[in-house]
Amino acid sequence: MPSSCKDIRAALAACLQSSDCVMIDRNKPSDCLREPLLSTMPTKCQQLKKGYGECKRGMVDMRKRFRGNQPIAVSKELEGAGGSGESGKGYQLYAGKPAFADTARETAGNEPEERDWREVENEKFRKG
Repeated sequence: MPSSCKDIRAALAACLQSSDCVMIDRNKPSDCLREPLLSTMPTKCQQLKKGYGECKRGMVDMRKRFRGNQPIAVSKELEGAGGSGESGKGYQLYAGKPAFADTARETAGNEPEERDWREVENEKFRKG
């Protein structure tokens, strides 16, 4: 199995093993992933199942053929949210740094709105 989906697969397996469907009701994990038992699973497991399906689908998607699937960062979740990695802003690495991390700056929402360049030029024209 290619390594692009192994993290989310491991997270899904861990979620299934700790769910009530397997631990208390003693169902097989494969049965818990199908209806009607899927609706009794925790939301986290349902999301992981959906993400794993999308990851597997992305492996055969020709549009993602050259780039591959985006790495899914669930290993921090499995290891207790520890780690010295990036803050999750960019996925692709370019020369050791995230490629898209610094493209947009964060705002607080109370910054003054920048004036349009046409308004500035019109003021200069009217004054001079």
